[in-house]
Amino acid sequence: MAAGGSTQQRRREMAAASAAAISGAGRCRLSKIGATRRPPPARVRVAVRLRPFVDGTAGASDPPCVRGMDSCSLEIANWRNHQETLKYQFDAFYGERSTQQDIYAGSVQPILRHLLEGQNASVLAYGPTGAGKTHTMLGSPEQPGVIPRALMDLLQLTREEGAEGRPWALSVTMSYLEIYQEKVLDLLDPASGDLVIREDCRGNILIPGLSQKPISSFADFERHFLPASRNRTVGATRLNQRSSRSHAVLLVKVDQRERLAPFRQREGKLYLIDLAGSEDNRRTGNKGLRLKESGAINTSLFVLGKVVDALNQGLPRVPYRDSKLTRLLQDSLGGSAHSILIANIAPERRFYLDTVSALNFAARSKEVINRPFTNESLQPHALGPVKLSQKELLGPPEAKRARGPEEEEIGSPEPMAAPASASQKLSPLQKLSSMDPAMLERLLSLDRLLASQGSQGAPLLSTPKRERMVLMKTVEEKDLEIERLKTKQKELEAKMLAQKAEEKENHCPTMLRPLSHRTVTGAKPLKKAVVMPLQLIQEQAASPNAEIHILKNKGRKRKLESLDALEPEEKAEDCWELQISPELLAHGRQKILDLLNEGSARDLRSLQRIGPKKAQLIVGWRELHGPFSQANILGLAAGQRCGAS
Repeated sequence: MAAGGSTQQRRREMAAASAAAISGAGRCRLSKIGATRRPPPARVRVAVRLRPFVDGTAGASDPPCVRGMDSCSLEIANWRNHQETLKYQFDAFYGERSTQQDIYAGSVQPILRHLLEGQNASVLAYGPTGAGKTHTMLGSPEQPGVIPRALMDLLQLTREEGAEGRPWALSVTMSYLEIYQEKVLDLLDPASGDLVIREDCRGNILIPGLSQKPISSFADFERHFLPASRNRTVGATRLNQRSSRSHAVLLVKVDQRERLAPFRQREGKLYLIDLAGSEDNRRTGNKGLRLKESGAINTSLFVLGKVVDALNQGLPRVPYRDSKLTRLLQDSLGGSAHSILIANIAPERRFYLDTVSALNFAARSKEVINRPFTNESLQPHALGPVKLSQKELLGPPEAKRARGPEEEEIGSPEPMAAPASASQKLSPLQKLSSMDPAMLERLLSLDRLLASQGSQGAPLLSTPKRERMVLMKTVEEKDLEIERLKTKQKELEAKMLAQKAEEKENHCPTMLRPLSHRTVTGAKPLKKAVVMPLQLIQEQAASPNAEIHILKNKGRKRKLESLDALEPEEKAEDCWELQISPELLAHGRQKILDLLNEGSARDLRSLQRIGPKKAQLIVGWRELHGPFSQANILGLAAGQRCGAS
């Protein structure tokens, strides 16, 4: 890159091209942090490049299917009606005779200025395989492409803007990766393996673990880029001997740090993307691994078309996450970047369908709206040593003699205490040692800033004695109040722990006492009354050591008591007794007996404790031995009493 007049001329050309490219759109200087209004839109700009015939003599016998009309429009034959043509209009059209410099200066160079404003930019090369995408982006040593030209100009701009005496200090870093079969691979460090794509809290796309190389000159860029470009996956097909089998992305970051207050920081990203071309496997003859690579490429490009359609239609969900490529291009399409799409097409008629598909995608892409903003944040500046004034370095007697007449008139509300140590003598913030370190750091930074302004402002720490003493007294009162509250909180916590321990001691012995001596102060639990058959009660009462729990009626209260069978009969008079009518009992027995003698196996299953197996046994026993003579109704299964009857 030449210096002197050529540099000034190039800068003037760049400024003129930038003004022509962004006329009417304006520049966005909106910071993402603290933004109160939506950033202005910026449409994706589309340029179409028509490469010449691969064989120079082929144009005479086979005329091209695409023809340029002017610098922004072109026409292509209509395959449905050969008498008509399809017309397309884009932001720029570059014919067969266009050079690499024409494409770079007309479409790519104007967006480099946005990087110095803290905004993102991206350049995408799109088109079918063999259409010249890699040549447009990389070029050759004789005809450099977009990537070397953009890096050369960008490094020159950063050197000029970051020179000594300018308000900003700039640094440039680069990363280079490829997306091969839905895997993100670092070309600067091939051994890193498949990387993941993440999104931070502010919506920025990032790749953790991706290598970043600092570059300060074009020689540094070549030293890193040339070996990494050889790591990109390429393969031979029928249409191209070195066909790109992956999507290559060169990421260039421009970090800016303000040298003076308020010490802002900006970050601009430039994406230079060489997409792999869509392939028709019938013409390329792909087999095996090449066929698998072609499928992955076509799938990612199909998802890219779906993303563009969703953005144009305003759908609520944009399928960015359906592909690694679209996830990485989330900032470039419908995001926060100034995007340029360079659609490469071929003139041969055998590429007609691929050319029409590329032109339709380019026409849809130019309707996508991005909203660029300035990635700006405030960063704490590195604090230097605090410079103390002469009054602060002197002791109390010397400081009193060094005071001005204004401070002599202002009396002190209380005498200043003598310093206890040398550190207290040197620091005017001796009473603020308990302050938060971050707050103290900001206070010192503000004091140094005000001191550097001279007559525009007075240093904060050089205030008169009365105001300084009032400030220190207020801080001391706040500290005492905080200590008092902490002490009170500890007392309350100790009191609560003591109460819990006392409650625990009181409750533990109560739970271990016998049930008869336990005193229940709360609501009594509900007691269940069990109705037992009269025959079972009589059998238990007949046993000498039996203990029966029955319901005893005492007014409106019910109480469970243990009655011994040997107690006097007058105590048992108040008990609830279970009495069953003999007629009802005889009727029930007769009904069960009729069912046993006449019922089927299905009817017998309705009896208690009789399942399918017992029902079949009862029916079989009845056929062998005749009808039953009696039945038990007091809870025993009829099948268990068959032998007794």
